[in-house]
Amino acid sequence: MIRKIAIIGPESTGKSELCQHLARIYDTEWVPEYARFYLDRLEGEYQKEDLLHIAQGQMVWEDDKAEQANGYLFCDTNLIVMKVWSEHKYGEADPWILAELEKRHYDFYLLGNIDLIWRPDPQREHPKLRKHFFDVYEAYLRDHQLPYAIVSGIEDLRVKCAQDLIEDFFNK
Repeated sequence: MIRKIAIIGPESTGKSELCQHLARIYDTEWVPEYARFYLDRLEGEYQKEDLLHIAQGQMVWEDDKAEQANGYLFCDTNLIVMKVWSEHKYGEADPWILAELEKRHYDFYLLGNIDLIWRPDPQREHPKLRKHFFDVYEAYLRDHQLPYAIVSGIEDLRVKCAQDLIEDFFNK
């Protein structure tokens, strides 16, 4: 049985690094953020329909990695992020994203705290809205009664925090 853990949160909260570290610790797979791959190859600005393609690509990568995973699968983002981002940027999310979001199951969520400094990146858009997005993600997790914990700390402390949260959750 694979336990899927989605790592979500605002931009620049260490999600990718955390996924990589956790996958090494647990000797398993992690799912990179498909949006980075997609946007690096896109000419010009992304459009609303690109978010659907990104969401679909993310799910393909996730399904692929799930077949290779060992005990846990760490997902660097998921459809909650695509829904929130779509609604923020375009006022709505594609029906496919919403339907797929209802079907997908994750055993646990790690929500990245905004206690890390902002790192500029050409794909990041909202350094001043991190608290807003953190609150939106947490409200979604809470309102949908999804199991989650907030991961905090810098560098090794953040990884240790995440590992402790995972161990506590799955060993209750």
